[in-house]
Amino acid sequence: MPKSSGQKLKLLYLKDILLTQTDEQNKLTVKELIDRLAQYDIKAERKTIYDDIETLRQYGMDILTEESKSNAYYVGERDFELAELKLLADAVESSKFITEKKSLGLIKKLEGLTSKHEAGKLRRQVFIQNRVKSMNESIYYSVDSLHEAILEGRKISFKYFDYNIKKERAFRKGGALYIVSPVALTWNDEKYYLIAHSGTVEGFKHFRVDKMASVKKLDDTSSKDIKSFNIAEYTKKVFGMYGGEETKVRLRINNKLAGAVIDHFGKDVILTPDGEEHFIVTVEVVISPIFFGWLFQFGDLCQVISPKSLKDELKNTTEKFLGKLK
Repeated sequence: MPKSSGQKLKLLYLKDILLTQTDEQNKLTVKELIDRLAQYDIKAERKTIYDDIETLRQYGMDILTEESKSNAYYVGERDFELAELKLLADAVESSKFITEKKSLGLIKKLEGLTSKHEAGKLRRQVFIQNRVKSMNESIYYSVDSLHEAILEGRKISFKYFDYNIKKERAFRKGGALYIVSPVALTWNDEKYYLIAHSGTVEGFKHFRVDKMASVKKLDDTSSKDIKSFNIAEYTKKVFGMYGGEETKVRLRINNKLAGAVIDHFGKDVILTPDGEEHFIVTVEVVISPIFFGWLFQFGDLCQVISPKSLKDELKNTTEKFLGKLK
């Protein structure tokens, strides 16, 4: 076998060539593989290519052969199918919390998981420019720190801010640190939220991760109160990650809206028939303006039965809104 300085790397380069340059529609013959290796200053013979392909197959690569006068080779099954990569690219591209710069970088990395020919198809569906995106580039490092703190059961400190009319950060509490016990990260309404225990009578609270700054993992252990936390049940009760008082609400709803109720509260929610056109549902929710909006969208197809305090609050909210229209 011809010797060259790159012989020890031949198998690795051959693996990369097959992964990046072949697929079901684009195959390479042995001669073409030898030519591709030569571009890396690596010499090879036909017999060694056959042996190397067999070695890669034993390693676990799905290298298929198109039999003909000059057999051609290509990679079949990969870790990710093209449809899966398109799905991931769509998620990255549409995500508001990922900045435009980071979105392009992540999609570029996704392209590296398929052949260059398929990557072209992936690239054509990317339309990021002028989309509403996060302005906080540090969010990725914050998410990493939060995951570590949750796994290690440690408290965190951070500063929390809003944007003023000048598009400048306006820190809450005068820039003082928040210290909480992180419980979980959740995705809601195209935004990333941290659910945490405040260590006070307020109990569990949530914070938008893209509005957290100077996130730091502390040595103090998290509150023992977080052990009983059920994120699945919590997210059913909360609308738009808005804080508020947790209340048991009884609703009478038109059968047409059964899907909307199941979409939010899950298939385990109990829908009790009430006549031919309605059902009764009792759910635990956090009372907030977002919950009111959820109710109002259904108009007269949804009726609040109890509690009376919620009915009164809805009436007052409606009257205030109508007053603004005068």
